[in-house]
Amino acid sequence: MPELPEVEALAAFLRERVVGHAVARVDVLAISALKTYDPPVTALGGLTVTGATRHGKFLDLDVDGIHLVVHLARAGWLRWRDEVPTRPARPGGKNPLALRVHLDDGSGFDLTEAGTKKGLAVYVVRDPNDVPGVATLGPDPLDESFTADRLREIVAGKRTQIKGLLRDQSVIAGIGNAYSDEVLHVAKMSPFKIAATLTDDDVATLHEAIVATLRDAVDRSRGLEAQDLKGEKKTGLRVHGRKGQECPVCGDTIREVSFADSALQYCPTCQTGGKPLADRRLSRLLK
Repeated sequence: MPELPEVEALAAFLRERVVGHAVARVDVLAISALKTYDPPVTALGGLTVTGATRHGKFLDLDVDGIHLVVHLARAGWLRWRDEVPTRPARPGGKNPLALRVHLDDGSGFDLTEAGTKKGLAVYVVRDPNDVPGVATLGPDPLDESFTADRLREIVAGKRTQIKGLLRDQSVIAGIGNAYSDEVLHVAKMSPFKIAATLTDDDVATLHEAIVATLRDAVDRSRGLEAQDLKGEKKTGLRVHGRKGQECPVCGDTIREVSFADSALQYCPTCQTGGKPLADRRLSRLLK
């Protein structure tokens, strides 16, 4: 799933490629992906792209005051085309194409989604806050207002595991499954630690880990083509998706805890005092 660093890089990529160009037309191939009807998507035709930005994990194109807001979900992606086919694409079947944007110079981009579980969401709105997911976002961890004191206020009294709290978009915007694993590894903190139990030193360490991990990922992605961002994310991860491999810090074996539709990875030596975390789902399967 694209998270803050990848969406930030996509916004920068689009600022270079689309700002100043007019939208020739928008082809909607997957009607289920389009979540709004007023303004209609056809209202974008003939208008000029004036900006590209990010709200958490939402990508936002400002098109003369009308916003094309995209959430790529788990398997969505943006594919740039220097030359967009003029012939309309055929919807349905195994075609991953959900939406195609044509620009006035013949270039443009596709929004695609792999797999059968569809979550890609596209909104055409007059104000980004008209998108429910944007309106309820928590603070952006790369904003100057996201200080250690602000994080201390966030965790105070929260009787939830810190891994889940980091992923809650209404609490902190932009962090998903992968980067929450990375942040907690940098902070040397168990993903099962209860947020309310964090000391002032813990909060300071976690805050530094959040900001440093995300900024480093953004810096690594800066200037890359859209098609290269997924590969950069994968190679840059230290523990997420690396079950069974050596921890790059201590050499211990990276372990995993599985859930119904996701999994987390961590290093026992770095994060849990050498003790493996209980994997209840795996235990039930073994029984």
